[in-house]
Amino acid sequence: MRALLIAFLNSWRGLVHGARTERAVRLELALLLLGLPLAMVLGATLWVRVALLASLLLMLAAEFLNTAVEKLCDHLHPGHHPKIGIVKDLASAGAFLAQGIAALIWLAALVERTG
Repeated sequence: MRALLIAFLNSWRGLVHGARTERAVRLELALLLLGLPLAMVLGATLWVRVALLASLLLMLAAEFLNTAVEKLCDHLHPGHHPKIGIVKDLASAGAFLAQGIAALIWLAALVERTG
């Protein structure tokens, strides 16, 4: 039980740090806060609501991983380096694709709801 509590506290510190220091994380947290009530209204069924919220959580998770990769790269190699740039671009592409998944799910729910 203690290990679970420690793991939760580590994660909480990461969430707080990300929210305090990263603009992209704050933006996606705001989308999550706006998306919560919107998902309840837009989602016609429980599973659609779950998909809408899960897509926002996935997007936020990808942003945290992208941020972690960028911070690690900056720590290991503070100067500009082409190969580090490629690593950062790959992490950014992962976050972008998660955003695309979220957009696709929200668009599908909107089309289903209005159609």
